[in-house]
Amino acid sequence: MRTIGILGGMSWESTQSYYQALNQGINKALGGFHSAQIVMISVDFAEIETLQQQGDWQTAGQLLASASKRIEKAGAECLLLATNTMHNVAPAIESAIQIPFLHIADATGEKCQRDGVTRVGLIGTRFTMEQAFYKARLKERFGIDVVIPNEQERAEVHQIIFDELCHGLIHDASRARYLDIITSLHQQGAQAVILGCTEIALLVEQHHTQIPLYDTTALHASKAVEWALGN
Repeated sequence: MRTIGILGGMSWESTQSYYQALNQGINKALGGFHSAQIVMISVDFAEIETLQQQGDWQTAGQLLASASKRIEKAGAECLLLATNTMHNVAPAIESAIQIPFLHIADATGEKCQRDGVTRVGLIGTRFTMEQAFYKARLKERFGIDVVIPNEQERAEVHQIIFDELCHGLIHDASRARYLDIITSLHQQGAQAVILGCTEIALLVEQHHTQIPLYDTTALHASKAVEWALGN
């Protein structure tokens, strides 16, 4: 088994989902008392969140690249960045390390291809929905068209993530609003909807809707388990 590196804390609420999914995946594959070999650094999200709001992605990239080098030095053999939004600075991280970087959008794009999905909805932070780093990768590498909510809906999705989910707050009214937005994306031709923020799966799960949902945390962790086991 190879050692998985996790760069987490953005937020810690979803990072614990990664830790659980990785260990469950390894145990399911190997049985017994097996668990994942993991090296993890969890950053202080307050610093990262401030840089996000300021649009200072360069400094954020430098901070995460430095943390990634520490993870590699500690013995990790691959790296997971346990957040969708901060994949905006993935190039800075990749250039700082020698170990493989498992990109969250690739895990999602591969799932879309396996399911024959060519048009997908995307909800997440406003950075993920509005900027090109995620949507363009899905289009260029996997030929997938991406539909996003309208401006008001994007603002609501973003606010719920930062005001509630990042603090571990789960409200039925917010779930209902997300489900309305997911339905709207489906009506616009999305064959499935990407839960493109690692906290969203804390609020919305597949049993809440018949529209196919892609939990990026679960897909990313599953890809890492396969990698760790050499599959």
